[in-house]
Amino acid sequence: MSTASARHILVETEEQCLQLKERIEAGEDFADIAREYSSCPSRAQGGDLGQFGPGMMVKEFDEVVFSADVNTLQGPVKTQFGFHLLEVTSRS
Repeated sequence: MSTASARHILVETEEQCLQLKERIEAGEDFADIAREYSSCPSRAQGGDLGQFGPGMMVKEFDEVVFSADVNTLQGPVKTQFGFHLLEVTSRS
């Protein structure tokens, strides 16, 4: 079974998600932005979700994590929880 490691930032609106994406793409640190803005408990770890397998996250999240290029910023990804920016940090 394949596994992935990822980090994410969860916010309520697509607009906020896009604003944070611009800041990260302009060079701000992903982990710092996650600690300040993410509503997920993973914010304490800079958005790091650790390692997980397919089906352990919601479908929309899984689809991106198991198809996107590693170390590229993805999003906004809309789920039942809100809007995510995510980055796959490894996949095997």
